[in-house]
Amino acid sequence: MHSFAYRENALFTFSVTTLAFICAIASFSDNFSNQTPSAQMEVSLTLNITARLAVTIYLEHKAEEMEVKARAPGKIILAGEHAVVHGSTAVAAAIDLYTYVTLRLPLQSAAENNDRLTLQLKDLSLEFSWSVSRLKEVIPCDSSTSSPASCSGETLKSIAVLVEEQNIPEEKIWLSSGISTFLWLYTSIRGFSPATVIITTELPYGSGLGSSAAFCVALTSALIASSISDKTHREGWSSLDETNLELLNKWAFEGEKIIHGKPSGIDNTVSAYGNMIKFCSGEITRLQSNMPLRMLITNTKVGRNTKALVSGVSERTVRHPDAMKSVFNAVDSISKELAAIIQSKDENSVTEKEESIKELMEINQGLLQSMGVSHSSIDTVIRTTLKHKLTSKLTGAGGGGCVLTLLPTVVSGTVVDKVVEELESSGFQCFTASIGGNGAEICF
Repeated sequence: MHSFAYRENALFTFSVTTLAFICAIASFSDNFSNQTPSAQMEVSLTLNITARLAVTIYLEHKAEEMEVKARAPGKIILAGEHAVVHGSTAVAAAIDLYTYVTLRLPLQSAAENNDRLTLQLKDLSLEFSWSVSRLKEVIPCDSSTSSPASCSGETLKSIAVLVEEQNIPEEKIWLSSGISTFLWLYTSIRGFSPATVIITTELPYGSGLGSSAAFCVALTSALIASSISDKTHREGWSSLDETNLELLNKWAFEGEKIIHGKPSGIDNTVSAYGNMIKFCSGEITRLQSNMPLRMLITNTKVGRNTKALVSGVSERTVRHPDAMKSVFNAVDSISKELAAIIQSKDENSVTEKEESIKELMEINQGLLQSMGVSHSSIDTVIRTTLKHKLTSKLTGAGGGGCVLTLLPTVVSGTVVDKVVEELESSGFQCFTASIGGNGAEICF
């Protein structure tokens, strides 16, 4: 592991173009004092030759590799967190904050001189690299894009050796499971081939916004897309077909298992398919939103122990079974009503629907407090937004993490700016996000 400086295509193009420009200027300068027709022709000829040279060099550079880009959104829990563990319904939605993956595969002629798989984490200025021969020594060979399977304990132990060899600093040791997931997904889908994989993200790590699932989904999307025979260049982002979406979601879920142990499958499903889902007792139902929703997401930056918070709710349920059963039933009703409102095509105005969602969020937050999963930082966000007549609730595990604030269509930008300013002055991080957007997308 070491810090690095990236050689992006844009920088390469700029350098070549600059070279051509310098050559042209030099030629022009030589002939500037003697502007005869023959000199002018020489300048014109030099410009043409240098321009063509620049294009040729650039195209030769591009021809040495194939590039696939993918992105996948983060997620929020709109209603039902914690209660979902006890049989209640939960509603989750995609947000327009993404993790991006750029996969660069050297073509056959270039691959002969490249024997490395490199992972670059741009946001953290970190690079990890392994020789393909070393990967073959350690990881069992069983690549197949069509049949996702769980990573065995023995394979995971072998991969852990490769991760340890990177000498990750103690303060970044939390990256280990993600790097293990990368190695397993890559070698399982692409096999032992050299590549450079570049990761960037708009999602804060470990804040409950599904950053790990977005990573797994975006990575898997790029890997699967690289195997698609039709790589016709298209403008902008495009979705994978339903068959490949199902496949990438299964692979991403297996990746999530490496990171989290026993994930619910909510995060990767929302990230893969986008929009919203309803989840109850292991069954996931995709929802179609028929109204715009916008949220202010506040990251309290307070770390939390999800396992301890879940255990705390379970222990409270053992002590007060009847009371907690009523709490979970109430949450179940909130989630179902929320899903119905979001999908509704009735004549009610958006403002009326937003008012109903606002009330459901208030009730849900009160029930989450009764479960014991709120936190003083969450309370600070709720008080701050309430001063401006905005409603907030925690999202995810609680105990810190992130807080959602509904931004009605009638709220002014001035009010939002003021709220953000107050929250950031308390040391929080704020994002505005549209809810229920697209899922995984690719770009060639």
